[in-house]
Amino acid sequence: MQVNTIIVDDEPLALDVLETYIEKMPELNLVKRCVNAFEANEILTNEDIDLMFLDIQMPQLTGIEFVKTLTNPPLVIFTTAFPNYAIEGFELDAVDYLLKPISGERFMKAANKAIAQIKMRSGKDMEVDADFIFVKADKKFVKIKFEDILYIEGLKDYVIIKTNQGRVITLQTMKSLEEKLPQKFFKRIHRSYIVGLDRIKAVVGNMVEVIEAGKPKHLPVGKNYRDDLLEIIQRNRL
Repeated sequence: MQVNTIIVDDEPLALDVLETYIEKMPELNLVKRCVNAFEANEILTNEDIDLMFLDIQMPQLTGIEFVKTLTNPPLVIFTTAFPNYAIEGFELDAVDYLLKPISGERFMKAANKAIAQIKMRSGKDMEVDADFIFVKADKKFVKIKFEDILYIEGLKDYVIIKTNQGRVITLQTMKSLEEKLPQKFFKRIHRSYIVGLDRIKAVVGNMVEVIEAGKPKHLPVGKNYRDDLLEIIQRNRL
């Protein structure tokens, strides 16, 4: 399991130290080093990030102010040279609070805590007994059977679940919904698309074909997801 990670800090030395620690932990995948909250916000909008190492004292927007602006923040480990922010950091449900200079032992303890939370939240090691999911839409919880899902499309903080009966729009990220779906029935094929494996009619180049409302619908396959999809094809081909 890979935990996609970003570092947000305006100090180059702090970025270097955290990057060195991250590279020593195979579970962590460093997606980007960010020098301010605005750069980090762009990454969070366009990438699936699981964990953020976030400095508190930064110009323009502090780390604490930044977290308060996020609708669906990733797990956060605050880093700072000032211990007086600890209480406010934990009030934002931070995984941990690292005081600079950060030792390797202290970093590993915080990172392992975050990795354990992500594994528990994903539930990928647990058997899925239910054949449905409830999602909040139009001020109510809507029950959707897995067998009815054609594909799922992500639009920033919203996802559109396309089913045999129509569509359901719910406020959450693709990452959070993906973690709730049984991996043996659904596959992420793009940053913005999850498809029901039994709904795939054909794979043509970098496109997956499904049937929606009686007509072919082509969904793009992202380069970061193509190898996993090809492995499924190879495993099930005649």
